[in-house]
Formats: sequence, C-alpha cells, structure tokens
Amino acid sequence: MKEVSALDRQVGGDHYLGFPVQPAAYITLNRLGWLQGCVVKRISRYDKPTGKGLEDLEKIIHEVEMIIEIEGWRETP
Repeated sequence: MKEVSALDRQVGGDHYLGFPVQPAAYITLNRLGWLQGCVVKRISRYDKPTGKGLEDLEKIIHEVEMIIEIEGWRETP
C-alpha cells in the first residue's frame, strides 16, 4: 500500500487541497514566522466554503497590527 503524503490530505475540510502549493509548505519553505503564517493560511481560506469570511479578514488585520508592533515599525507617541 502506497503511503499518502500528509500534504495530500486535510482534516476538517478541503480548502487548502486545491492550491498548487499548500500554505503549510509555503510557510515552512519560506521560513515565515507564526503570525506571518497565520496571515497566509487565513488569506488562502477566507473566501472558501469552510473559511470564515469577514472573521478571517479581521484576524488578518489584527495579526498584521501585531507584526507591526512586535517588529517595532510603529513609533511610540
């Protein structure tokens, strides 16, 4: 029996399976941080039936705000 790659299956939906590059592989290969990875996975799924639409987009905004703050891009008043 041929073993199936973990990247060829998904638990809890199929919203990532149609992409030429799985978000998990993209995030890992590009050595993105946790918050950056969250943005990639949410933007990839927000408009899919198993995505969370506006909630995913609002979370992306929040995650980008956290990246800006953590990385010191925002000047403190």
